Amino acid sequence: MESLSVDDVFLDVPSSKRRVFKKGVEHLRLTVYLGKRDFVDHLDHVDPVDGVVLVDPDYLKDRKVFVTLTCAFRYGREDLDVLGLSFRKDLYISTFQAFPPLPEEKKPLSRLQERLVKKLGEHAYPFFFTIPQNLPCSVTLQPGPEDTGKACGVDFEIRAFCAKAVDEKIHKRNSVRLVIRKVQYAPEKPGPQPMVETTRSFLMSDRSLHLEASLDKELYYHGEPISVNVHVTNNSTKTVKKVKISVRQYADICLFSTAQYKCPVAQTEADDQVSPSSTFCKVYTLTPMLSNNREKRGLALDGKLKHEDTNLASSTIVKEVANKEVLGILVSYRVKVKLVVSRGGDVSVELPFVLMHPKPTDQPVSRPQSGKDLHLRRTVNDKCSTCTLPSFSQDDDIVFEDFARLRLKGMKDDKDEDDHFC
Repeated sequence: MESLSVDDVFLDVPSSKRRVFKKGVEHLRLTVYLGKRDFVDHLDHVDPVDGVVLVDPDYLKDRKVFVTLTCAFRYGREDLDVLGLSFRKDLYISTFQAFPPLPEEKKPLSRLQERLVKKLGEHAYPFFFTIPQNLPCSVTLQPGPEDTGKACGVDFEIRAFCAKAVDEKIHKRNSVRLVIRKVQYAPEKPGPQPMVETTRSFLMSDRSLHLEASLDKELYYHGEPISVNVHVTNNSTKTVKKVKISVRQYADICLFSTAQYKCPVAQTEADDQVSPSSTFCKVYTLTPMLSNNREKRGLALDGKLKHEDTNLASSTIVKEVANKEVLGILVSYRVKVKLVVSRGGDVSVELPFVLMHPKPTDQPVSRPQSGKDLHLRRTVNDKCSTCTLPSFSQDDDIVFEDFARLRLKGMKDDKDEDDHFC
């Protein structure tokens, strides 16, 4: 019998209701409540992590309840963790003693915490965390087809457990674990329109080739086509044989030293020729999409929750920091324009741009999006007579969602991998 539970089932609730995520371990009589799973980095501050843990003092006896927030960077496969070696680096760890509460850690309750404590009773205790601004956003590196276990990347995890001391060794099955995300949204004021130009002179020639490229704007949303304006003035005696346009993702891995990896996510090649003493102007359109890059191992993606589809990693916006090792993975994008010149080499320029999600009007709430989610929901509806659906309790406009996983026929049991995306 499995004690941990995962939110594989979502039921539609009125949009006016406040959804609260709930996860617990039955044999520990310990339940964690969170109002959201996406915490926004506003550059000047990060949304506070405020939740409530429900305990059973009679079961705890002389033990305490601790809640930890961990930001970790996994840079190797989990099945390679042997002989005490682990391909994981904890970038940040913070611990909060929820029960019994410490007077020095007491803070004013948020509105949601007040209502949860009132609803759940005297054995509900709040916890608080402040995510430092210099920590990276949640990023997943796309695994290969044969990779198993947790995907590499940066993730944030809330963990609640019972122990006599905070440093006591606790098995993962004896704790409540919930992965949250630190996200960024597109700035309200985008930067200037990207434009770059270069002039190339050739050996034994006093004439040059001039290339000018520009984008129609600096900020693009995921799934939005990118228009690249290319203007060539060829005063040389050389002929431009081809024009190659590519969108490249750059991932700076800030671990023990900084290394940069690049990967093309959209590209086009046109047999557009530019003869000597002529000009050329054309607009090329590319759309970088994850659907066209599923096979590329190591591609940076936005951190995802279990059973949710994701997209290419959003551009990272950071302030200057002294310690780059805590930055994890920094993602940026550039458009590269390359002219293939006959007997003269290549002429190329790069245009940086920002790829992000627009800021939602309401607080983001995790919802199933992939085809697997829709199949799961249909299967649940078909099996209503034989399985128990999540129960909801209401207090004013609060709706509790039990994180109950249904073992459905034909669905893969990922065991520990489930906990990573729960």
